[in-house]
Amino acid sequence: MNSHLFIGRKAPLEKLKKLFRKKTASLVVVRGRRRIGKSRLLEEFAKKEKFYLFTGLPPTPKTTPQSQREEFARQLNEKTGIGGLKANDWGDLFSHLAKHTSKGRVIVLLDEISWMGSLDPDFLGKLKIMWDTQFSKNPKLILVLCGSISSWIEKNIISSTGFFGRITQKIYLEELSLPNCNKMLNSLGFKGSLMEKFLILSITGGVPWYIELVNPALPAIENIKQLCFEKEGILFDEFRQIFHDLFGSRGEIYQKIVRQLVGGSKDYKTIADTLEYSSGGPLSDYLQDLTLSGYIEKDYTWSIKTGRESRLAHYRLSDNYLRFYFKSIEPNKNKIEKGHFIRATLNILPGWESMVGLQFENLVLNNRYLILQHLRLAPTDIVYDNPYFQRKNTKQKGCQIDYLIQTRYQTLYLCEIKFSRNEISPKVIEEVREKIERLSLPKGFSCLPVLIHVNGYSPKIDEASFFVETINFSSLMS
Repeated sequence: MNSHLFIGRKAPLEKLKKLFRKKTASLVVVRGRRRIGKSRLLEEFAKKEKFYLFTGLPPTPKTTPQSQREEFARQLNEKTGIGGLKANDWGDLFSHLAKHTSKGRVIVLLDEISWMGSLDPDFLGKLKIMWDTQFSKNPKLILVLCGSISSWIEKNIISSTGFFGRITQKIYLEELSLPNCNKMLNSLGFKGSLMEKFLILSITGGVPWYIELVNPALPAIENIKQLCFEKEGILFDEFRQIFHDLFGSRGEIYQKIVRQLVGGSKDYKTIADTLEYSSGGPLSDYLQDLTLSGYIEKDYTWSIKTGRESRLAHYRLSDNYLRFYFKSIEPNKNKIEKGHFIRATLNILPGWESMVGLQFENLVLNNRYLILQHLRLAPTDIVYDNPYFQRKNTKQKGCQIDYLIQTRYQTLYLCEIKFSRNEISPKVIEEVREKIERLSLPKGFSCLPVLIHVNGYSPKIDEASFFVETINFSSLMS
């Protein structure tokens, strides 16, 4: 893996660079899912600066507040040469660090801060005091608090009264865009076809650490087999680390929730009924945690007539790796450990094509700005855009749309996101026409169908002149 590879992230990098133009110290919070490149972003930002990186110990049954302090003291001694540190109090440790970084341009990163401090009720209080009394006295200092457990950071730092008015910049790292994923694969030396790149991204999504695992000398299928279908494969065991390291003892309930979304999006009531959770209980918090951590999305529908967001929402598994794990790796775990997949082809997996279709939807929805560009729609033209669902009642039929865009000109773009191993048949026209007929449209509105595809479509589709636009995956990658 090329640890020096850095692609994209221009916007967050520019936000960080602007902080040096300030005349006061900066307190920054960086969040994002595991493996998304938070630490790598900070390393790139600080590569020409004085930089101190500290990271918390991964949680284990034996991890204690004392062991976290001792590890911080060890790292502090290693970086500064301050010997004889006593690791009994966070205030003392932070004070030593603040004195060592009291002058000049310096960046301090407390990485995986939830690991570092969640076991000690005094950790954040001591950090806040040291920020107010010492760290902030250096006008050229940037202190970054970073972690993968976004829910913990949200509750204990961003929404905390203790840090109110002190945070200078908040950055949430999302997956890399499709053009940047393509750049990364090209930079690695991967010369596979567009379809091969799609197969890789259908599993990795835009998570840079996963993409960097690709061996450019191997075709996509061999890469997937080595990473996911061999017992030594790095992505074979990645799932356990996600749920154990991020959610600890509550990992099991988070797994149960995610499993409910593997086959498609669901509303709150359906999830609650299936898991036998009472409405208004801790399930709402669990769903919020998974959303903040970047693994699921809460997709709201809206009123086409008023353009206002509805209270109705569906939860969608937005992380491609997790769906692939639950759908393809976990059911075959025993066979994989026995080496049965060494010579197998992946399309023999049950439900492979339907699963890849959902993965394709995620890639498109995570890059919806590219769709808007293709349709020549300015952000100011958009009233609302999202996956759309219409509940069945006495006045209307039920309807679910992959991606719907409503403009201020009373025009709807109904986007059908379609994956097929072979070219898409003209049957898709009837499928989309039925969705349009089911859609309850206010008077004066028009609905324009759009087809977003990967592997081409029948010439008869163009001959029918039904779709106002067809968008190929290749154009999203360029």
